[in-house]
Amino acid sequence: MPYTWDEMRDAAPEHSGAAHAEARPGDAGPRARLRLWPHRSMTNRGYALFVGATFALICVPMLSVLGSPVMWAILPFAMGTLGLTMWLIRVNDRSLLLTEELTLWDDRVALVRREPRRAERRWEANPHWVRVALQEEAGPVPNYVTLKGGDREVEIGAFLSADERAALYDDLTRRLSSTGLGAGLGGPDTRP
Repeated sequence: MPYTWDEMRDAAPEHSGAAHAEARPGDAGPRARLRLWPHRSMTNRGYALFVGATFALICVPMLSVLGSPVMWAILPFAMGTLGLTMWLIRVNDRSLLLTEELTLWDDRVALVRREPRRAERRWEANPHWVRVALQEEAGPVPNYVTLKGGDREVEIGAFLSADERAALYDDLTRRLSSTGLGAGLGGPDTRP
């Protein structure tokens, strides 16, 4: 699963310099933190193998024109194709820097979404009024998971697969109910 829960009840003292970045004076520290990230299907080793295989496949047809003037006409296009492929894969890698972090405190629930080349987006609500909803079919995607608190409803785990969003919904409802935080399930489109 491309998400993890961290238990954080024993927070570092504020004067130690290791306190949570969102800590407020007098806070006991967060109860738990959920970190989500998109699935990364290609590792750096996989990238190197893919680029090497692409280069080898581009070179195979070049062998027939090796040493002729035609090779010099084809070579820039072949290398341009390889360079463009490498660049597009790296652009896709930068989009994988997207993360979401849900932090559960005694007095609030905070969701922070960080995307490359965009401003950080934040949502906070009183944990006793937070509702987790799963819209299996009615949402824009299957198993659409939202958090509602106050006057705003936000999506969480947009980049996860449908099965991962269903598991996330189960984890969130279990975690909120076991900590005594949150209103739990909400809305007619949610699973009991």
